[in-house]
Amino acid sequence: QLQLVESGGGLVQPGGSLRLACAASGFTLDYYNIGWFRQAPGKEREGVSCIGSSGGTTLYADSVKGRFTVSRAIAKKMVYLQMNSLKPEDTAVYYCAAKYSGRPCTRTRNEYDYWGQGTQVTVSS
Repeated sequence: QLQLVESGGGLVQPGGSLRLACAASGFTLDYYNIGWFRQAPGKEREGVSCIGSSGGTTLYADSVKGRFTVSRAIAKKMVYLQMNSLKPEDTAVYYCAAKYSGRPCTRTRNEYDYWGQGTQVTVSS
């Protein structure tokens, strides 16, 4: 069974930082691109970032460039999203997702095949 599990969410003040983790099992992680998505209540799920199978290619939404960094630890089957300078508008449930690396790294949600269950991030004073 292929599984993705997110962790690391929580409550943080504006300007603070969080590090999210995505743990993979049941497949070879380095064959897959990993995307990060987020969804606030009543809003569409939006793409935040993507990291290529080797970790050498990264892609970010304009709204998070310069603040968020995605990275891979392939031996641990882990992908991380470091979030700095957090803003209230970053509040959402964050998901990681996987798609086969034969396709380009994108932030388009319907191109991804496997999804985690999400972790809540709340940015508030």
